[in-house]
Amino acid sequence: QVQLVESGGGLVQAGGSLRLSCAASGLTFSNYAMGWFRQAPGKEREFVSRISRGNDAPWYADSVKGRFTISRDNVKSTVYLQMNSLKPEDTAVYHCAADRRTRPWGTAQATTAYEYWGLGTQVTVSS
Repeated sequence: QVQLVESGGGLVQAGGSLRLSCAASGLTFSNYAMGWFRQAPGKEREFVSRISRGNDAPWYADSVKGRFTISRDNVKSTVYLQMNSLKPEDTAVYHCAADRRTRPWGTAQATTAYEYWGLGTQVTVSS
């Protein structure tokens, strides 16, 4: 049974930082590309970042580029999202997701590309 469990969310002031973690179990973690998505109230779930199985450069949405950094630890079966210079518009529930396939940029941003999802962790940024 595959499980993805996010942690590290919370309330932070604008300009602050948070580090999200997503611990995976029940799958061969190194075989999966991992993504982070977020969903704000009343909005669709949107792509934030993705890290491949190998050494390819990570991908980021334009809205977080230069502020967020994705990384992974295959020994710990965990993917991280370091979020700096947070803005109120970053407020959302953040979900991690796992994708077994290699995909081009356009497809990798779609929620349908990912097989497994975590329940999410709330991030709230106050102004």
